[in-house]
Amino acid sequence: MTVNATPTPGAKLISPQDHALILIDFQSQMSFATHSIDAVNLRNNAALIASAAAGFKVPTILTTVAEKSFSGPMFDEVTAPFPGQALLDRTSMNTWEDAQVIAEVNRIGKKRLVFAGLWTSVCIVGPTLSALDQGFEVYVIADACGDVSSEAHERAMQRMVQAGVTPMTSLQYLLELQRDWARSGTYDMTTGIARKYGGSYGLGIIYAKSMFGAHEG
Repeated sequence: MTVNATPTPGAKLISPQDHALILIDFQSQMSFATHSIDAVNLRNNAALIASAAAGFKVPTILTTVAEKSFSGPMFDEVTAPFPGQALLDRTSMNTWEDAQVIAEVNRIGKKRLVFAGLWTSVCIVGPTLSALDQGFEVYVIADACGDVSSEAHERAMQRMVQAGVTPMTSLQYLLELQRDWARSGTYDMTTGIARKYGGSYGLGIIYAKSMFGAHEG
């Protein structure tokens, strides 16, 4: 049997138009006990994916838990790319059990959902397994999540992957949305986000452009 290749992306790759991003509980109180990732990397990765989603116009839900009474405000790096957007505050640890969040999921109407937030073992496991159970296709940005220990984070990721969740990373999320450097309309935005939040990769972009005028396209 002959298989013919075509220059087209696989259906499992995400695009700006085919999913919604749900960012959960990036709040001070939740971050204090997060030890699977340091606070600087966590904030940096959260900022990267929030900036990417806003830049590519991905519908995004921002949700908090007990913002005024216990957990505090959401990270500025997460809210700043979405000026004026309301935060959906909850009492439930499982975001999927909150009626206002589910109403927004239904309003957006995307079957593919991408999640990130704190903590992995509770506030990410709960909605991802619930969404899978209801027929959604679910991705988790692993390095934009954190937990009380590395063990807790890793066991939570394993549990989700075994259930059918697809893991990815923050930089992977950004580059998968761009996917082709010839897409000039979003090229400067993508490389700009990478320069600011992309760690060593971002430094490499700065160096190449400064020293050689390099350009991926």
